[in-house]
Amino acid sequence: MMRTLRALVTGLGLLALAGVAAFVGFIWRIDRYGHVDGARPADVIIILGARVRPDGQPGSDLLSRTYHALDLYQAGYAKHIICTGGFAGDRLSAAAVACRFATEHGVPPGQAWLAAGTSSTAEDAAAAAEVMRARGWQTAILVSHPLHLYRAAWHFRRLGIVVYPSPTTTEVERIAWPLRLYYAGREAVAILWSVAEGWGMPRAWATWVRSWWSRLSRQMWGESL
Repeated sequence: MMRTLRALVTGLGLLALAGVAAFVGFIWRIDRYGHVDGARPADVIIILGARVRPDGQPGSDLLSRTYHALDLYQAGYAKHIICTGGFAGDRLSAAAVACRFATEHGVPPGQAWLAAGTSSTAEDAAAAAEVMRARGWQTAILVSHPLHLYRAAWHFRRLGIVVYPSPTTTEVERIAWPLRLYYAGREAVAILWSVAEGWGMPRAWATWVRSWWSRLSRQMWGESL
């Protein structure tokens, strides 16, 4: 009996270690993914939403994303830009602010498209995909923070969109390693959570855990998932 119990405990311990190792490997993969710029000619460039300052100006991350998209646009990689994020019709939504900034810096209004009414990466992907399909576009350069690109590309590919990830010039190496580890880990958790929701996790559980995680994240880092 004791031998069987010891074997069971050992097996569970090894299984737990394997799970931790797999999760650490996943975090490493997410971190490395944003080091490669996969930009190539496409139908459209997509700017994923980020924080907007109270005065209506793009926050540092959104500004970096928009500038990077402008560089790609001006280099001739695509003739259109889609801006995502924020409440539909809100002039201070991430999508509206990014599009306004883009048109002020040389993108004709008819080539900058809104995909607002979203509050998560999954919703950004769905809204942008809807704009693309309505116009017959199939390929997109995806612009975001290096540590966010893996999850963003994952959501778009689930919708059948061909994406070429292109990270901003944010120097990830200059981020303190505990914070960098947290950001990459957060991305990994978000992907696993989306998978669990897809497998039928009760919506009430998902809502509670997301709320708890957001509160914890704000307390620890001033950020939310």
